[in-house]
Amino acid sequence: MSYKGIYQSWLDNEFFDQQTRDELLSIKDNEAEIEDRFYQDLKFGTAGLRGKIGAGSNRMNKYTVSLATQGLADTIRSYGEDAMARGVAISHDVRHRSEEFSKVTASVLAANGIKVYIHKELTPTPVLSYTIRKLQTISGVMITASHNPKDYNGYKAYWEDGSQILDDIADQILENMAKVGDFSNVRNMDFEEGVEKGLIEWVDPSVTEDYIQDVLSLAIEDENIDKDMVMVYSALNGTGNVLINDILKRRGFTNVHNVKEQQQPDPDFTTVGYPNPEDPKAFAYAEKLGKEVGAKFLMATDPDADRLALEYMGEDGEYVFFNGNQIGSLLTYYILSRLEANGELPSNGAIVKSLVSSELPRAIAEDFGVASYDTLTGFKNIFAPANEWEKNGEHTFIFGYEESIGYNYGSFVRDKDAVSSAMMVAEMVAFYEKQGQSLFDVLEELYQKHGYHLDNLVSVVLEGADGKAQIGRIMDDYRQKPIQDINGNKLSKIIDYKEDDTGLDKSNVLKYIYEDGSWFVVRPSGTEPKIKLYIYSVADTRDEARQKIDEIYGVAYQKMMSVE
Repeated sequence: MSYKGIYQSWLDNEFFDQQTRDELLSIKDNEAEIEDRFYQDLKFGTAGLRGKIGAGSNRMNKYTVSLATQGLADTIRSYGEDAMARGVAISHDVRHRSEEFSKVTASVLAANGIKVYIHKELTPTPVLSYTIRKLQTISGVMITASHNPKDYNGYKAYWEDGSQILDDIADQILENMAKVGDFSNVRNMDFEEGVEKGLIEWVDPSVTEDYIQDVLSLAIEDENIDKDMVMVYSALNGTGNVLINDILKRRGFTNVHNVKEQQQPDPDFTTVGYPNPEDPKAFAYAEKLGKEVGAKFLMATDPDADRLALEYMGEDGEYVFFNGNQIGSLLTYYILSRLEANGELPSNGAIVKSLVSSELPRAIAEDFGVASYDTLTGFKNIFAPANEWEKNGEHTFIFGYEESIGYNYGSFVRDKDAVSSAMMVAEMVAFYEKQGQSLFDVLEELYQKHGYHLDNLVSVVLEGADGKAQIGRIMDDYRQKPIQDINGNKLSKIIDYKEDDTGLDKSNVLKYIYEDGSWFVVRPSGTEPKIKLYIYSVADTRDEARQKIDEIYGVAYQKMMSVE
């Protein structure tokens, strides 16, 4: 059926409430909007659901959420009564309709006879992962769109190990969703009825307290650090405020200053617009406060508190933004070096990073006799080896990271964790400050020893049906006509993760490696209407490494933009 036909079917279907139909009537003369809302169903995959909020098959609304949940419920039911009794943990962030969507999810699961444990308060994503493991549920759902703009929401699905679902479970859910057919076939129950029947239960606050205690247990250095160091933290109006401030206070950090305008929940993210700390613009308010209070460094977390970025005061009195690869490298070195110094470094330790992240952490790990592994992007992939090692004992997972400002030290959470990372970053900076070293000093030492590892990320937004088609054409163009030479630097290897036998799950990702060790990767985003270009180089000097980055960018980006 065409998008126009689907639009009309929604208008004609009395199953949809009047508010939904009124919203659709309001766009009856907007052809482009109708097409965007109905040219496809909102895709369910290993990232769950993510899309703009609104009426339509390609939107986040109570109907698309309920259909996905029915697919999840049927998948759980196929595992038997024990899986149903173990239940599903649910939580939500600050976004518009997040609480509603979490209750819709709970109601559908309860109607299917599946036990539900739901957080009453706004909850960071890592706490949801922790809750799954703590309560030993079969699955979990986090209602969040992470760092997307305010008009988005999402549905992250997890499995029993506390990681987001992989292809095997996602495929089962998709298959079951297809069997449901019409939205009217979704089982439902009033939320309060589910509570009264004992099918829906609020998560006890002790679970969050246990999480806090486990985060505090990660501390490596606690005496030999400068706890009076002045720092600024911004929650960017998300979920990180309460837990991060509580944990820093319990660690004894006495000079934490919060960006007041960004401390309380705000689903419109009025002070920041795009609530992604990966973008230095998100630090505007933090920089102003930092200069007022004399802060050495600034931290910010995204709305669901799974990503963290930092800025550090330079010699000129201006703050310098550290990207995910720099933070990941610094944390890798700090954690491994201090564990070794304290005699606590596991003999079979390993770190895991995404294949689009810097090679510097691998070089650092080798120095400490620690193994390193690459995976596809996303912490569901980064923790896949850790989940296996927990069973076979091959390695002890120490640290995982990806360049998109996601990190996790420890394994009681199986997702990226900005709450524990905030504590570890504060500890790291405080340790080096006590030694009379800045983060610039430490990073320069790493570069001097292992070479200057530099990187760049370019994201091109291509929305709607036309944008999706163009992303497909760009990927086809790279596959069919690879760049063989960049200023005399010859192409030495192509890895097509969609076709090649890499030992990883198949994914629409292309990596081009050149003779000097530099590379670039092209991949469509799994959660946003974007195509991304990752560029990496390593050289003996910073200028040489930067020149390589610029040369690759000039050719690879021009190729991307030339595809019509």
